[in-house]
Amino acid sequence: MKKKYLIYILFLFFAKSSFAQLQLSVYSEVSIITAGPGTELYEAFGHSALRIKDPVLQLDLIYNYGMFDFNAPNFYSNFTKGKLIYKLGRYRFDYFLRGYNADKRWIKEQVLNLTRDEKQAFFTYLEKNAAPQNASYFYDPYFNNCATKLRDITQEVLGDKISWNDEDIEANLSFRQLMNREIPWNTWGSFGINLALGSKLDQKADFKEYMYLPDYVYLIFKNSTIKLNNKNTSLVKKENTILQYDELEQNTSLLSPLLIFSLLSLLGLFVTFKDCKNKVRTKALDFILLFVTGIIGALIVFLWFFTDHSTTPNNFNVLWGFAPNLILAFLLLKRRNSAWFHKYFIVLIGFLIVIPMIWISGIQLFPTSIIPLLILFFVRYLYLLTYFKTKS
Repeated sequence: MKKKYLIYILFLFFAKSSFAQLQLSVYSEVSIITAGPGTELYEAFGHSALRIKDPVLQLDLIYNYGMFDFNAPNFYSNFTKGKLIYKLGRYRFDYFLRGYNADKRWIKEQVLNLTRDEKQAFFTYLEKNAAPQNASYFYDPYFNNCATKLRDITQEVLGDKISWNDEDIEANLSFRQLMNREIPWNTWGSFGINLALGSKLDQKADFKEYMYLPDYVYLIFKNSTIKLNNKNTSLVKKENTILQYDELEQNTSLLSPLLIFSLLSLLGLFVTFKDCKNKVRTKALDFILLFVTGIIGALIVFLWFFTDHSTTPNNFNVLWGFAPNLILAFLLLKRRNSAWFHKYFIVLIGFLIVIPMIWISGIQLFPTSIIPLLILFFVRYLYLLTYFKTKS
């Protein structure tokens, strides 16, 4: 019995290493697999992968560019710095299916309209990339991810035979607008992402760049054509619904950003009204506002200048999350007044006035839930401006 298992294991080993030399049969299929979103933030956009199936060879493999290893050396520090190393995982399709079935996430398949040689070219390309020395790549959530890989591989394998089509696709949307359609706006996930990412995300995306999202991979592949026997025909030969479930929604909290920020803003405005009436200054409020906005500003500066994230530079959230506020928070605790305090608040008010101009012009969209806090900042800074001006 042990000998039998040893022979089987050896067979699997040699079969795995020789996949690249296999010649697919005429009954083989290459498919785009699109999975629906999950309930967690990292699952919000769904998923894309490639499937190669050959009933003659009893082959049914998934090629998944969304694999990463939490236990890899320096994973968390590399993640923070923007050096996200993902890898191509190749494994049996039924294993892939099992996880999505457990999570009740739908899966759709688009079988591509290819010749036998073109199927073989896909297979050879993927097998080469699945080799350990080639499997890893630097991941970017907007420009080099599991979805864009499918677009790029298809373009590389098929060349000018393929014609991408943007029929029924809304044009002139930015990367951020596309992203915000996938995540409910009044969630902490949406707030955090929109806070951390800069104006590069507000650039208008070409329709092929829409394919950083699996939904648009599905739609654009569905609309596109391929030259087959000197005739343009649909790139997708047939579609199958492999798992049929209702679309899952993101987990939300009753303590949403808008609710929390609104309550904090009302409290801060009430304290400011009392201070104005009594001609005093509540140091605790000023310290909290300046310390928190300073910490946020320092984080934005770190992401902007000291990481490799492609979309964190040029982040105009620094206009309200201003890093020097961190220093001023402690100075205001120690000193009653300084000649330049009121000038500092003139600058902060000027920054806040600029924010709506940047927002309305579309240079950068800000987290919508931050509006109550921006109102509080403006009113409080205006009060501190007049307070320190009278003290000087």
